[in-house]
Amino acid sequence: MLRDITFGQYFQGNSKVHRLDPRTKLLLLILIIVFIFLTQNMISFLIATVFTACAVIISKVPLRLYLKNLKAILPIIIFTAIINVFYGNEGKVLFSIFRLTVNTGGVYRAVFMALRILLLIVLSSVLTYTTTPNDLTDAIEILLSPLKFIGLKNAVHTLAMMMTIALRFIPTLVEETEKIMNAQKARGADLENGKLTERIKALVPILIPLLISAVRRAYELAEAMECRCYNGGEGRQRMKKLQFTLLDVIAGFVSFLFCGLIILFNVVI
Repeated sequence: MLRDITFGQYFQGNSKVHRLDPRTKLLLLILIIVFIFLTQNMISFLIATVFTACAVIISKVPLRLYLKNLKAILPIIIFTAIINVFYGNEGKVLFSIFRLTVNTGGVYRAVFMALRILLLIVLSSVLTYTTTPNDLTDAIEILLSPLKFIGLKNAVHTLAMMMTIALRFIPTLVEETEKIMNAQKARGADLENGKLTERIKALVPILIPLLISAVRRAYELAEAMECRCYNGGEGRQRMKKLQFTLLDVIAGFVSFLFCGLIILFNVVI
């Protein structure tokens, strides 16, 4: 299961999505996710699904990577759907469990919420698969640069660096967790069977070594940055300048067209 988590990894390629400016990808991702959660009917949601499928195809990233990501997050999606089933108060009553009633409105809400999360994960994966951590850092720092005018000059670069390092070390921590779990299993630890309390207790020998390993990696990373004379964003220059191109304009136009269609079908239907 842990090997299926590929979020945060960069897949090298030369697709049109890869060539987009990282600022464009980040802004459009936020915009599209907002409008995906504004979908109110099947037609507008179908448009969102088609848009997401086109983004996946154009990115030229193997489909198996997206499927592995969805497989890893599937328990959370199912849990979210089950919770939302009991929130709907409209439609025909299907059945009741104790004092909880399930009706068609709740099922409709649960399905929509699960599918929205699926699209959110896929679109976020498109960003991380097609954008290097360095480009993502530069994009976040530039987009947050207006905060420098309110006295947060150093905080902007620090925040961008923290977010990028967090994304960069997701695959590393997943790999480290899997190694620790295999080591504990080799020592006779049972991590998959038993009561819930027993399985929670079995996680302690995993979490403690993982925490120690993460702290050690953070300390080593800090030392490496100090050895390279890193002192924050003050006076730093970028080797690669970010520039908008015609491709970014086209991507923005298509994305705004998608948002317009969502609004149109939400109003008409």
